Amino acid sequence: MPARSLLKLEEMYTFLGALPSNLVAEILDGERVDSPRPGMVQTLVASVLLGSLVEPFMRRKGGPGGWLLLGGPELHLDGEVLVPDLAGWRRERLPELPDVSVMTLAPDWVCEVLSQETLALDRGGKMLAYARAGVRHVWLVDPDLRTLEVYRFEDEAWSLLGVHEGARTVRAEPFEALALELSALWAR
Repeated sequence: MPARSLLKLEEMYTFLGALPSNLVAEILDGERVDSPRPGMVQTLVASVLLGSLVEPFMRRKGGPGGWLLLGGPELHLDGEVLVPDLAGWRRERLPELPDVSVMTLAPDWVCEVLSQETLALDRGGKMLAYARAGVRHVWLVDPDLRTLEVYRFEDEAWSLLGVHEGARTVRAEPFEALALELSALWAR
């Protein structure tokens, strides 16, 4: 990357901290993108989903274990700054959480909880950025449509593995060991 681009990115990183608290700033493809913080519905959906995954995949109580899961981490990946709603790393790649304020190791899985304000960004620029960074799985959860879309990155493209809706119980990659009850995500 030319020195001029590096200087521009350094300036953007410095500016990220100067935003009002009701905005989330990200850097995608060299451009700063400001989005509203998640609404209460999106926050609840992300919290319930994280809670469903923590016991079997992080704490290993009767489940397969093997994951480190975080809510809303700031990721610095190849000059881009991303803030997914949820992210997960396989323990073989990240055996212990480092004591840092941002993660520079790409997660194995991210989840974006969609809203009208972030829909285009989450489906567009962020999916491309996750692919560039080497993220293998993306879930898009839409509380309005009550859907879970499951994607895997393979052969240089995102493959849609399934769209699950309503109150179904599903097994979705990379957490297919869990029978996830979607109805729990939609309860307010």
